[in-house]
Amino acid sequence: MYEFHGTVKRVGELQKFSSGFEKQDLIVEEDKDGNWSNVVAFTFKKNAISKLSGIVPGAHVKIGFVIDGREWTDPKTGKVRCFSDLAALRLEIDGRRELEPEPAGQLEGASFAGDNEEPPF
Repeated sequence: MYEFHGTVKRVGELQKFSSGFEKQDLIVEEDKDGNWSNVVAFTFKKNAISKLSGIVPGAHVKIGFVIDGREWTDPKTGKVRCFSDLAALRLEIDGRRELEPEPAGQLEGASFAGDNEEPPF
């Protein structure tokens, strides 16, 4: 698992898909000294989304995450696309633990059998 420290810039809109899958992004600017900013979106999926309800811009957070990637074939064109997410598994706000990690191998959203209308992310 990777770890990222930063300041919340904004909480993205909740996205719901016809497959029943839900996700919401947390946009965070990395804590670092330098001349350029590093702004990153972390994806919270299903039950983890509820942990974002108390998050406000300006909050200092520590996020534990994994890189979640998969291929998807568009049923209309046959074109194969690769999707990558920074899937948040743990969240601490100003040192307070808010989100426990999900068990290994339980990343949600990796399989979307039968959902031919939307990309699987």
